[in-house]
Formats: sequence, C-alpha cells, structure tokens
Amino acid sequence: MEFEAALATTTDARGVFGAPLTYVEETGSTNDLAMRAADAGAPEGATFVAGAQRAGRGRLGRTWFSPPGAGLYVSVVLRNPAVAPWITLAGGVAVAEGVRQATGLPVEIKWPNDVVAVTGGAFERRRKLAGVLTEASTGADGLQYIVLGFGINLRPAAFPPELADRATSIETELGRAVEPGPVLASVLTALNGAVRDGLADAANVLLPRWRALSPSVSGAAIEWDTPGGVRRGVTAGLAPDGALLARSAQGTERIRSGEVRWA
Repeated sequence: MEFEAALATTTDARGVFGAPLTYVEETGSTNDLAMRAADAGAPEGATFVAGAQRAGRGRLGRTWFSPPGAGLYVSVVLRNPAVAPWITLAGGVAVAEGVRQATGLPVEIKWPNDVVAVTGGAFERRRKLAGVLTEASTGADGLQYIVLGFGINLRPAAFPPELADRATSIETELGRAVEPGPVLASVLTALNGAVRDGLADAANVLLPRWRALSPSVSGAAIEWDTPGGVRRGVTAGLAPDGALLARSAQGTERIRSGEVRWA
C-alpha cells in the first residue's frame, strides 16, 4: 500500500487514527464504507481511503468530484459523543494544517468546511482544494458514532464546467508532484491533535487554531439567504459553538448553516 511508509513514521503522533486503515480502489462513498463498518463495530480511528468515488458527497447535498488518481478520499470513525459540537471545525483544522505541513502550501479555511488556496495579495480568489463532511448515527442511547470524511484534490483533473473556475489541486498550486502518503499521514496527525485540543478546551484551544487558519472570518464581505431574503454584511468572527458571526444593517447575526457567498 502506498501509504504504509508514511503512516509508519507517524504511529505515535497519529494516535488511533489510521489504525486500522482500509484502502479500496473505488467505492460509492468512503463515508458509506465507514458507516457500514462502524455499524459492525469498527473502532475509534478506523480509517477508509478510496482511489476514486462514484458518489462522493459534500455539504448541502452536493456531489464531491472524485475521479481516479486525482485525490485523497478519506473517512474516519469517531465514537466519543463529546466531539460532536466541534468535530467539523476540527476536521477543517486537521486538513488545512496537514496540507501545510506535508506540502508547504499556505492554504486557508473558508467557513464552515472548505480548505482553499488563495491567489493574489488578498482573499479575492479562493479556489477550493479540500472539503470536510461529518455524518452521525444515533440510537436509543444517543449518538453511536460520527464519521468524518474529507476529500483533498491532489492532482490536476478535468473538473466539470461548474467547478472549473472554483476548484484547484495541490499540485496545480505548487507546480510539482505530491505523494498522497505524507499528506494523509500529516492530516491524521493533525486530526489527533485537533481532537485532543477540542476535548481539553474547544473554546480556548481548538477555536483559536481554526481562526488563525481563517482570516476571512473577520472583515470579509458576504451575503447569505434568510427566510426574509438575501442579507448582506461583513464577517465578524466565529462564535464559541462554531456559528459564523456577521454584521449587517440589522445588527450582528449568527449563521449556523446554509449557503454563504463571499464577495
């Protein structure tokens, strides 16, 4: 397996993540693989990687473009219910920090879960190269497990027309080849640290790490949909529960979900 050497050098730093690791050449969705395995008793940290996905999915029901040989498509099982309120933020931190550590590419986070490459001197052009999706299973006893999925565009691909001007890859941005093993190992190592920080003190340890990776969370012009129509304003930080704060003509508002469009 192409990941073995990189994972072997990060065993202690990764904690439980990546052990065991299951790789398949192609699947419908790694999140579905992980959820079926979790239903069958897969432990905390069990990790599933695919070379391609036929039905990869992203936030708001979107499809995640997952062609063969172009990306890392990964899902991880978590079983501690205490991580639920902030695990998506921890996933964003892990992917951004892992990509930075493995490749040197100074990616940033765009709320809530996009990892983007920044072109130019300001945050004018944000081209997405990774995303995070969390899904959970609950039962009579409450939350049973969470699956944290992430897709990272490693190599150039023929993106569909609707994505061509908004998506990019690590190799496109760097102008050189990147091996998937070190990227995966770095992301899982960063995930172990992010989960540890979240469990220790999410508000004072994890969230500052997220904010440092997301300069657009303050002072960026945005618009978003509300029941009363489109609202326009300026980002004003991140609330302790992960909501995006925005100042508009109506005052400071909290955005928990839905589509946010960045000017």
